[in-house]
This record gives sequence, C-alpha cells and structure tokens, in this order.
Amino acid sequence: MPFVDCEGGELYYEEYGEGPTLILAHGVGGNHASWYHQVVVFSKNYRVVPFDHRGFGKSTDRKGLGRSAFVDDLTRLVDHLEADKVVLIAQSMGGGASLGFTCRHPDRVGALVLADTLVGFKEPEDIRDDMARVRRETESLSQVERVLGPKIREIEPEKALLYTQIAGFNATNRKTLKGSFDPLYAPEELAATGVPVLFIVGLDDVLFPPKAIKAVQKRVKGSFLVEIAGSGHSAYYESPTEFNDSVLSFLQAVGVKGVGRAGLSNAPGYTPVR
Repeated sequence: MPFVDCEGGELYYEEYGEGPTLILAHGVGGNHASWYHQVVVFSKNYRVVPFDHRGFGKSTDRKGLGRSAFVDDLTRLVDHLEADKVVLIAQSMGGGASLGFTCRHPDRVGALVLADTLVGFKEPEDIRDDMARVRRETESLSQVERVLGPKIREIEPEKALLYTQIAGFNATNRKTLKGSFDPLYAPEELAATGVPVLFIVGLDDVLFPPKAIKAVQKRVKGSFLVEIAGSGHSAYYESPTEFNDSVLSFLQAVGVKGVGRAGLSNAPGYTPVR
C-alpha cells in the first residue's frame, strides 16, 4: 500500500487516472474512502489522489501532532508525488491544511477548492460573533446532524449510515483531534497568492453557514462561489453530481484542463455537449 513517511507517522494515499494532479483533503468525519463519488468522475480526466490525514483512515500519528503537522504532511505528499503544481480540493478540516499549504507555497498550487469550510482562516470581525454562536449551538448535535443536512438524513438514510461507517475506521474524531492550525490566514492573504479559488457551501450547512462563507469569499478578490441547495456540511457527499460539475466547470474556467475531452461535466446524469 502507498504510504509517505512524515514526522512521527505515515500518510496513506491512493492514486487514480492521469493528467493534472488533484489532491482530495477530507474533513474530520471522513477519510480517503469518503471521496468515492469524486474519484470515479475526476479520474477520467485527471490524476486523483485521495489521502488520509494523520490519525485518520490508514494513516498514523504516533507523536499525536494532529493538525499542527497537517500542512507539513501535505508538503511531503506533494513532494512525493513529484507534481509541479497541484489542485487542492478540501472539505471542512481539510481546508485548514489546504489553505495553509496554498499560502505557504502558492507557486505549487494551480487552483484551490474550499468546500463547506473556513478552517484555517482568521475570522473577519463581522462574522466572529456569529461563528462563536454557531459553535455553541452545534456543540451538542450528533455527528450526523452536524455534517449531513436534513434532506439526506430523511430521504437517503442508507447514505447517512454509510457516512458513519466510513468514519468508524478513523482512530481520531473531533473530540480527540489534537494540535491546531497555526498560523491562521486572513482572506486577503489568500487573495494575494493569486491562486484561483472556488468556495462551495451547502445551503443547509449548520457548521459554516452560507452567510459566513460569503463574508469570507467576498474578501478573496477574484474567487468564485457555488451554493448547493439540499446539502448540509458535506456537499461533496450529499450532492455529488452538483459538486463534481461545479469543480469541473471551475477547473475548465481557470485553465486546469484534463487529458480527456473537454466538457461541462463528466458526472452521471449529464449529456456531453458535442
């Protein structure tokens, strides 16, 4: 199995397809397996690399460094993959690692997708109180209530169950996760990198509400925003067709073209334009 040595542990990753490299960084309730909807679609035109953060999935964290080592871990993974530039696609916790890497190494990032996340940002003053209230109000919710919207919980309970089963393979959860993202970055610092950025948010996200995402996105000049109806905190999992189409369209728009036929989307349910 493919692993990358890192400080006090090993990172597990998988690799699919050919073309520009897309690295998928999961959230605290996920691991590399959570991205199955994206791997199948994106690997038709890109080299797709889902991985496990230390302490999650098959990765290890013997020193208990947690988030404090995430950016360095991602740097080691990119070095190992020998990619001149990568696209980072991150959800929730994965956004902290991807934001930190982008701000440290903007020349190595071709594009950044931040899905349902403001992790790693210095919260602007106009949303600070609201986000503090959100954290208080969501602290007692179950993990499924936090990360999945009411639509999928009620209409597709089998997918909600699968989400919890995938998370069950993690040695770490939100209550045991150690370390912190340091430094934090102002939205303007991300804008200054010049890296193309797409923000995606589910309209039913209770952890990072659309209002907060919009407040940060507007400070990242030149960035894009997609809102996905009927999704909570895990739009990539709850609404994969809409999520995949948004990412693929963004990559086409910013010139990160895959090796196959260009099109609006490779997602199931779409007919290619010829």
